[in-house]
Amino acid sequence: MEPKKVLIITYYWPPAGGPGVQRWLKFVKYLPDFGVQPIVYVPENPTYPIVDENLVNEVSDKAIILKQKIFEPYQLASFLSKNKTKKMNSGIIPNQKKQSFLDKLFLWIRGNLFIPDARFFWVKPSVTYLEKYITENNIDTIVTSGPPHSLHLIGLELKKKLALKWFADFRDPWTTIGYHKSLRLSTYAAQKHKDLESEVLNTADSIIVTSKTTKKEFEALTTKPIAVITNGYDTEKVQKQSLDTTFSLAHIGSFLSARNPKILWECLVELINEIPEFKTHLEIKLIGAVSQEVFDSITAFGLNDYLNNLGYVAHEEAIAHQRKSQVLLLIEIDSEETKSILPGKLFEYMVSNRPIIALGPKGSDFDEIITGTNTGVFFNYSEKEKLKKVILGYYNQFLEGKLQSYGVGLQKYSRKNLTEQLVQLLTSNF
Repeated sequence: MEPKKVLIITYYWPPAGGPGVQRWLKFVKYLPDFGVQPIVYVPENPTYPIVDENLVNEVSDKAIILKQKIFEPYQLASFLSKNKTKKMNSGIIPNQKKQSFLDKLFLWIRGNLFIPDARFFWVKPSVTYLEKYITENNIDTIVTSGPPHSLHLIGLELKKKLALKWFADFRDPWTTIGYHKSLRLSTYAAQKHKDLESEVLNTADSIIVTSKTTKKEFEALTTKPIAVITNGYDTEKVQKQSLDTTFSLAHIGSFLSARNPKILWECLVELINEIPEFKTHLEIKLIGAVSQEVFDSITAFGLNDYLNNLGYVAHEEAIAHQRKSQVLLLIEIDSEETKSILPGKLFEYMVSNRPIIALGPKGSDFDEIITGTNTGVFFNYSEKEKLKKVILGYYNQFLEGKLQSYGVGLQKYSRKNLTEQLVQLLTSNF
């Protein structure tokens, strides 16, 4: 029996690094196991803020990869300030009070001239190329993955032109994503975003989201079916790790300005002052892009002596750090808009056997997952004393050599099981 062909339109693809690439890289890895031939359409010359060449080796040899050139304004903007455009491209937006004139200008241009984002120039040439390819290769199912949400506009135009089934996959929300209100949108631009979001949600045959909260938000905007398929973890070929000899608290991934957890820094300072030996063991390990505001805050709290800033590392090395760090930090912005965020690293954290300290807004979707799997403790930003008590408890277990987590029910979050859910959806008749 000939495998079912599915065309996947995505921006982030190896050698892109960071969390955005993992979801469809892993789906594509397992789709052939369920009788689906993945055809992946990606830009030929993208501007990736993070590059991880090792991920190229993880691309399934059963996948067909299509590439077309893309024009991105980031390439022009970098002549003005390469550092600023790279940071903005990776999602690091300076604190509003500390934004320079150039910061404000770049944000205004990004939000008001490039709608829905700076990749919208790729829409028209992609539609022209893919319309021909889809017709010639008898493809009846496509998936678009965003952000960048301009890729959903490719699906929108193809749906209007061809008889096919279109699944719009939202790794993050659109108009309610945390940084959206930082883009200095005009009234026109804000409405344009909402109009495009509504058109996508009401034209796609089915919507895929990563969290319950996003599903609830979208249900208020469309009657189309919405499926929740979370991110997950994969079997990683990483050697067994020896645990850090320090009491290491590791944050892996982008540490944005708005995520700056002053409540955590306060707890650590108090424990340093109250327990003499605590300062001899403490290590704050940061892996990934970190905003200057976070560094400034660590300095202001007098914690620089305990900081180990490793910067971005390859995914395989990040997995190794997850498994050897004593405690893993999962920190989300304290706002209503971020309740739906389920960071991809959450699921890798959960299978690391290291306890998670998670900080986010009350009612966060990842609270339910962490609590339900017994992989750590969730705190909202008003629970300082509770947080301090748990850190102290973990520290005492560290001293006794007994610190680890005991996860339950993790198998349902494996990438292969999640791909099976995806295949059931892609082959359903609604």
